[in-house]
Amino acid sequence: MTDPLNQVLPHVLRTVFLDRDGILNEKMPEGQYVTRWDEFHMLPGVSDAVRRLNEAGLLTIVVSNQRGIAKGLYTSADVESIHAAFERKLSEAGAHIDAFFICPHDHDECDCRKPLPGLFEQAVARFPQITAATSVMIGDSLADVEFGRRLGMATIFVEVDADRRSPHVQQASALADLRFTSLPDAVDTLLAKPA
Repeated sequence: MTDPLNQVLPHVLRTVFLDRDGILNEKMPEGQYVTRWDEFHMLPGVSDAVRRLNEAGLLTIVVSNQRGIAKGLYTSADVESIHAAFERKLSEAGAHIDAFFICPHDHDECDCRKPLPGLFEQAVARFPQITAATSVMIGDSLADVEFGRRLGMATIFVEVDADRRSPHVQQASALADLRFTSLPDAVDTLLAKPA
């Protein structure tokens, strides 16, 4: 009997792309933004989940739309500061993110706002070994799922609290290859998958 995971996940998994808000940290209510470190609340089990991805030898990359920069609510430097503080917290658990790629633009201003492919292309430019066929995208929005699907990646949808969901959440859930309630649950499945 064929394992259904092997039908949807890459035969060889090398790279895990992660959305940020809603996957790594608590998502703000729709229309609000994490603007500084004291608003960044890491979700339970994230440090351990990222450490387990690291220990499995998987490249772990964050790809995040940060429209609040275009709206003037915070700056790229503010985002870098948040990510540096997040990395310090991860390092306490023996974990790390290999790279962060963000889109600072508003709608229709670029090719890097998910679901467009620019953040993937930036990642490949830095890590030429990345291929879509050996990658998975984990996110909580339709833009995340479409980003992965358009590139030919396996996609995992993580459902966030009802009051913090992105629009089109049902469509995102239906389009994704797999669905979970948290990053740790998704990582459990990724790492349990037979080679």
